[in-house]
Formats: sequence, C-alpha cells, structure tokens
Amino acid sequence: MARLKSKVCCIIMGGGRGTRLAPLTQVRCKPAVPLGGKYRLVDIPISNCLNSGYNEIYLLTQFNTESLHRHIQESYHFDYFSKGFVEILSAEQTQVSDDWYRGTADAVRQNLKHIPLQDDQTVVILSGDQLYRMDLEAFVKQHSETQADITIAAKAMPAHLAYQFGIMEVAPDWRIQRFVEKPQDPELLKSLYLCSDLRSKVKDTSDQPYCMASMGIYAFKASVLKACLNSEHHDFGKDIIPQALNQYKLCGYLFDDYWEDIGTIASFFEANLMLTDSLPAFDFYNEIAPIYCKQRNLAASKLNSCTVDHSIVAEGCIVTRTQLNRCIIGIRSIIRGGSQLENVYMMGADHYETMDQMAENESHHFPNIGIGKDCYIRNAIIDRNVRIGNNVRLSPEGKPNEFQQGPIHVKDGILIIEKNGVIPDNTIL
Repeated sequence: MARLKSKVCCIIMGGGRGTRLAPLTQVRCKPAVPLGGKYRLVDIPISNCLNSGYNEIYLLTQFNTESLHRHIQESYHFDYFSKGFVEILSAEQTQVSDDWYRGTADAVRQNLKHIPLQDDQTVVILSGDQLYRMDLEAFVKQHSETQADITIAAKAMPAHLAYQFGIMEVAPDWRIQRFVEKPQDPELLKSLYLCSDLRSKVKDTSDQPYCMASMGIYAFKASVLKACLNSEHHDFGKDIIPQALNQYKLCGYLFDDYWEDIGTIASFFEANLMLTDSLPAFDFYNEIAPIYCKQRNLAASKLNSCTVDHSIVAEGCIVTRTQLNRCIIGIRSIIRGGSQLENVYMMGADHYETMDQMAENESHHFPNIGIGKDCYIRNAIIDRNVRIGNNVRLSPEGKPNEFQQGPIHVKDGILIIEKNGVIPDNTIL
C-alpha cells in the first residue's frame, strides 16, 4: 500500500469567482472563506489528502488569492525527510498564452508543465470548497482494482433530490453507463436508480430509492489525464468526462456520508450552524482523521457570566454577559456585554486592538473590533474584523433578497456584514 500511495498526486481546484458566496468572496476566493470558527474551506481537501497518506498536493488558484496563499504558507510545513508539500500554482500569463484559467480542466492543462507526472501515477482531482471527510486511499484502491481509466466519486443521494445534481447510471461492476445532468423527468430518473447490488451498500435500509450524484472528485490514470487534456475542452464536469465516457473505462465510487457543496450563502450558513448540533453530521472532533489548520498559539477563550446553548467558541475570545443560542464565535472575537445572538456565525478577527487603539477609537466615536454592548443579532454571518457599536439590532426579517445598506447585505434570508464593515451605535435594521 505504501508503494501505491507514493504514486498518487493530488490536485485541488482553488475555485472560481464564487459570486454566489458574495460578499464573503469580495476580498478572498471560496477556499479561503473561514469555516467552523477557526478553519478555512481549503483545509478540508488538504486534510483528506494528508489523512489518506497523500502529501504531494498542488493547489491551483486564480481569483482573490492573497488570503489563500498566506494561509497555505503559514499552515502547511512538512518535515524535509517526508518530501511532502502543498504547492501553490497560480494562473500566469506567458509568452505562449495570455489566457487565465477558462475552467477546471484548462487550469490543470496549463499547469502540467509544473507537475511532473509519470504515466503509471494516479492523479486525484478535488474541489477546494466542499465539506466532507473521505478516505481517499479507499477511493484510489477501488480505482486500481477495477482497472478504471477514470473513477468518479459520487454521493449516495435520495432520488427525490437527484434533480439538483449530475446523476450517473452505474452497473454492479461500478462501470458508468450514462451521465444525466439534473434529470427532471420522473421516468428518466427511475432509470438512474441504484441497482439492487449497489443499493445494498447504502446505510439507509429503507425502501427509498437512491441515485449516484457526482461530487466533482476524480481519480485519473496520469496517461489518460494527459490524453484527455490534449484537446480544447475547458471543464471536467461539462466537457472532459462526458467525452471520455465513449473512449475510456469510467467507474463510480459510492460515498455514503456527509457531503456539502458550499456554493451559496444558505448552504454555507447551514453547514456551519449544523456544527453546533449535539451530534453534528460532520465531526471536527475526530482524532483519527483530524482537520488541520493554522497554529495560532492563542489563549483559551474567556466567558464572563454568559448563557450558552448549542454554540461553539473558538480560541482567543472574550465574551461578557452575552446570550449565545446556536452560534459559532470565531477566533479573537470580542463581545462586550448585555448582547443576545441567535443563529449567528461570527468569524472573529485577524488581530487584537491595543488599549491605546481602543482609546483612540472612543475619542473618534468609532466602534472597536467586535460587538459592543446591548446588541441583538439574529440569523447573521459577521465576517472578519467587523466593528459593531452599542445598542445595535440586526435581523434579516422583512428585508428583500439582495438588500444592501452599506456593509450590510441580505441573501437567502441571511444577513451578512462584509469584512471590515463598521456598524455605528444605535443602528436598527
């Protein structure tokens, strides 16, 4: 097995513009968006690679990359003797081409000159903006055992949800027969149900039919990847994979655990607040397969006379006389007293303010970083380094979608305060 691992190269896609996650992606790309109070989205695929024994990782980036690059450089340092790395490959203009990445496949194509692949290697391609924990070793093992040219990881999805995804028809030997993008016709959908042999592998033992929805995670023979990229096609899901179906052996890999594609504000918000459940669908407390992140050496958090229910408080926080109900309070968050937060993801801060800085803020009637006194905030995402004054009341209720007032936005029924936003004293929204 060690020999197999040494022949695996992992490529993580750094994401596009992420417009559906705006304003969280105004100054950062999707994989750099803070998650769970202390992590970044990109920590998920990197951790899945490392926990599976694969430490040759390339990260392809293009949009709003500074935050992501800094996080990678400060977080992932490998022992010299391990030969491991997370190498950032940014889009670049050359004498040959001045094109930026035109899709996922084009991004890999443009970087093949930087990635030394041998034909007998396996290349695992992953997304940088999904929340899941997956044993990639088992994925690669099945890819090898079935002698597939391409293997596609697929989430076991209840059939009534299949209309939202690209669905694969898979034979009992795992070979993919068809792809259908977001099937709407009930009769067509029935023809895509998992066969009885594969349905028996799903944890749910009810009679509910299941389908296999593509996760956008691929294992390629390196020689096949090179051949597939020797074309003008720009995207794996839309172009390369459907084209390859008639030329190569494609197999599916059944994944039957929690998986969330973080594509919208609503999915991002719910994926984070789900972590506050007593038994969350995704577990950050798994010591066997931990999620790695930047080591900050912050002090433990301090809660002064607080009422806390189903909430997570990351390190380095000071929270005083506050009611927290289903909240995630991110690193270095300061909440100053008499406030009530319900269904809130507060991402925290990149630094603390000194006493002199806070005195200067007061002299200019400027809020300190964090939340002031006697505030009420509900159903909200508060981005990094936000300043909220005293006696502020914020809720998305009654506001139309795409509402904006200064740094405050409402999308998918959720209020968002953009990074470095300032909310003055006595603001009511």
